[in-house]
Amino acid sequence: MDAKVPLSWFFLLVALLFLLFVNINGSEAKVKVGVYELKRGNFSVKLTNYGAVVQSVILPDKFGKLDDVVLGFDSVKGYKKDTTYFGAIVGRVANRIGKAQFTLNGTKYKLVANEGKNMLHGGPKGYSDVIWTVESYKADSHVTFTYHSFDGEEGFPGDLSVSVTYRLIQTNKLAVIMEAQPLNKATPVNLAQHTYWNLGGQASGNILSHSLQLFGSKITPVDAQLIPTGEIIPIKGTPYDFLEPQQIGSRLNELSNGYDINYVLDSESHFHLKKAAVVNDSKSGRRLELWTNQPGLQFYSGNLLHNVKGKGGYKYLQHAAICLETQGFPDSVNNPNFPSQIVNPGQTYKHVMVYRFTAH
Repeated sequence: MDAKVPLSWFFLLVALLFLLFVNINGSEAKVKVGVYELKRGNFSVKLTNYGAVVQSVILPDKFGKLDDVVLGFDSVKGYKKDTTYFGAIVGRVANRIGKAQFTLNGTKYKLVANEGKNMLHGGPKGYSDVIWTVESYKADSHVTFTYHSFDGEEGFPGDLSVSVTYRLIQTNKLAVIMEAQPLNKATPVNLAQHTYWNLGGQASGNILSHSLQLFGSKITPVDAQLIPTGEIIPIKGTPYDFLEPQQIGSRLNELSNGYDINYVLDSESHFHLKKAAVVNDSKSGRRLELWTNQPGLQFYSGNLLHNVKGKGGYKYLQHAAICLETQGFPDSVNNPNFPSQIVNPGQTYKHVMVYRFTAH
């Protein structure tokens, strides 16, 4: 009796093992990481499908000199080791969830904590650390990234279909459209765009002389772990008051750790998008306006940046940039008085941001 295995069986076995390997490694094994540039005139934006990251935004100053106004890294490799969330889309739930848990429809969900006992920006492997699929790309128009978030990912319930589109609009405007559809279970969704801005240029030093105006007259105060207390309080006359333009550094010494707080945006119901923030850099003349459809905005003054080696080897120090993250309120899942972030199957979550850049 011949004990040899037929050659055809051997090739069949190899093919089966290969298919098993691909399935075990999931969809990320099939998706390549790349950089995608959107360009119109002298305004350009580079993005990567690793974390759906904004890698650069290049625009002219008042003298016509071009510079990159966002912090980040020269290559995608830098983002894979990043702990600052430079330029990324964060989720499934951005910001913090107290005790990394919540109850929904009678079920208690225990999440994966990554900031002490709490969850920050979706957990140890949130959307900033996954490879997104490039759904559509046109260099003078837009790029759309998609991601399938699986049931139980970082502890969250249900499969979720997620997309983000970065789109150039008119002259020197960038729109960010984030959408998500639950496929089989109700789930909290709160996506945020986490770019660090320095209108003087990413290697120009700190942003303390930048002028900032925020269109929010209240904040959601936090405890020592930066978890909201559940209160909503007015900021008039406090160091958090940016209702009129103020230099970011003008009252920083009145705070122990700089700015890292959610503003309740003042809604104007007859507008689809409301103006959330205006930032000016007098030296370069660059100005950023931010519009959104979200109820909140997290203002973060780069307090934890310490010798982060960025583009061109430049070291980013404390207050090297600001983040303006439009969002739902932090820890909304544990504060019933905050606007709900629960999205049910058949519903669509939609988060819109529009940046308008000028220089004069």
